[in-house]
Amino acid sequence: MDVFDQIVAGDVPAEVIARNDRAIAFLDTRPLFPGHALVCPVDHYETFYDLPADLYAAICSLARRVALAQRDALDAEGTFLGNNNIVSQSVPHFHLHVVPRHRGDGLRGFFWPRTRPSSDELHAVGDRLRAVIEEQR
Repeated sequence: MDVFDQIVAGDVPAEVIARNDRAIAFLDTRPLFPGHALVCPVDHYETFYDLPADLYAAICSLARRVALAQRDALDAEGTFLGNNNIVSQSVPHFHLHVVPRHRGDGLRGFFWPRTRPSSDELHAVGDRLRAVIEEQR
């Protein structure tokens, strides 16, 4: 049982800001900015790959509610949504970061390193991805 399972069960205290029968939202104890929240499924799914599609939709719906609350309660000008899947995933329980943003807040360079591939390189990667997506149908 990971710490998020324990939060869901009420065994570990957390600043829960929203909950429904499928997902829970609570404040991150090591936030980037005040109001930085985590939204995760009530049931245990370790990674993004493990989530049923309809559950991801429910999580995103709750994340939207949290982001709107951040906008209205904290005057957030925008929102950053993020998920570390396996690589750098600190808790083995899927969770979506919902981070309130303000112009000039200093959050940049979140996606390093950035490159400038040629159109041929983009096309080659696109072909590979399209082929697999087509197989998934």
